[in-house]
Amino acid sequence: MLVPGLGCASWMYDRVIHELAGAHTVYAYDPPGHGYSQGSPQFPVCIEDLTDHLAAWIINSGLTGTAVFGHSLGGEVMFDLAARYPGLACALIACSPTGIPENPSVAMQVLRFIWDISGEGLGLLVPGFRAYRRCGVRRMLLLANDQVFHDTGPLLQRVDVPVLLLDGLSDPVIQSWTVQEIQASIPSAVVIEIPGGTHALTDSHPKAVARFTMDFLKDTYADKTVKTSR
Repeated sequence: MLVPGLGCASWMYDRVIHELAGAHTVYAYDPPGHGYSQGSPQFPVCIEDLTDHLAAWIINSGLTGTAVFGHSLGGEVMFDLAARYPGLACALIACSPTGIPENPSVAMQVLRFIWDISGEGLGLLVPGFRAYRRCGVRRMLLLANDQVFHDTGPLLQRVDVPVLLLDGLSDPVIQSWTVQEIQASIPSAVVIEIPGGTHALTDSHPKAVARFTMDFLKDTYADKTVKTSR
């Protein structure tokens, strides 16, 4: 199951979904107010809203025990899910994840995001801006601001499933120290560094992301059945 980042939509992940779908069934999820999912002015307005909806969606879709792949803010939501709803995810793959309150201010994140855009592929810009327009500035700011108050320290320590952290070494938005801090709270987490990887690793390096993801699931669950989700 693929959980998108802040303001993102499932259609922005077509390249990595295509790579993963060669070996797994992949479920591309849109949170309320994102992509094809309808939200409201009152929901979602915080990260816990996103987590609660994701948990309900997993249960209602019969996907309990699925491996979950989260990009950017989707990674933070995924950590929250594993801590607050144990048993719903069997493994976590966090790609360029947020997840610690020490992330820079929203203003700084916006500046870093603008810097990152210059390094992303042109093919991502149109679907990306369409997704951000669909989500809306107000909702994106509310969710981004909530990162300051979303205390992930205790939550990360409660994550008890295998975790893969994918770190793009050319990502100005989520820098390597952030990934290292997350690993410090989840010592068993595996970190893979991808040289040249931008924030949108799923689009800039879809083959590498898919390969590392599939190898991780294969190695971790060599003797178990892992459901992955489209």
